Amino acid sequence: MAEPQSSRNLNRRTLLQGAIAAAVLAATPRALRAMPNAIPPSEALERLMAGNTRYLENKMDFKDFTAGRAARAVAQYPVAAILGCADARVAPEFIFDQDPGQLFVCRVAGNYMNVDILASLEYGVAVLGAPLIMVLGHSNCGAVKAVLQFEKDRKALPGHLQMMLDAVSPGVAEAIRQGPADLLDHAIEANVRHNAQRLRQAHPVIAKAVEEKRVEVVGAVYQLATGQVRLLK
Repeated sequence: MAEPQSSRNLNRRTLLQGAIAAAVLAATPRALRAMPNAIPPSEALERLMAGNTRYLENKMDFKDFTAGRAARAVAQYPVAAILGCADARVAPEFIFDQDPGQLFVCRVAGNYMNVDILASLEYGVAVLGAPLIMVLGHSNCGAVKAVLQFEKDRKALPGHLQMMLDAVSPGVAEAIRQGPADLLDHAIEANVRHNAQRLRQAHPVIAKAVEEKRVEVVGAVYQLATGQVRLLK
């Protein structure tokens, strides 16, 4: 059976994206690889979770946004890359209490990985030196709810919204199959775990960094009602 055109296009894009990422890394001067954010992934995660604790306690660090602007105009040294949802209530810089330039954030409704998001995260790892990637879901996620509703009534959404459902669906398929009582919460976590695992296996850049223990990929869920970020195991 002939390969579908959409699959051939995706494969070509993936190959091209990998070639570009490799070329960018090769062109990066060695001096730029010894950067201020060259810290262990565990330390980067500790910084995020400590920031979330400050956010929870309403004891966030004072930020002078004018300080460091000139330095940030020259370079950025994020301690973590975040694949998060586009939901307006989930702002990583706030919930982790991080200064400008500390987080390399990619956001899309449903916090799923596609080739464009992957290319951005590869840039964050290979060029900017981020030692941590966090896939950040959140409670009451509208994108995941839409997938669950579609599985019930099979009513397609207008415009490009159906493409979003198709992209999120693989991440929640196992939760739907198991059918727990708390299906939405279970599906949100399943979607985070699914995309975190895809990133760990994303060759050539991120998978290699994970294998070499230069980068760790973790999953977490942000609770809208409390402000707490809970790491998934």
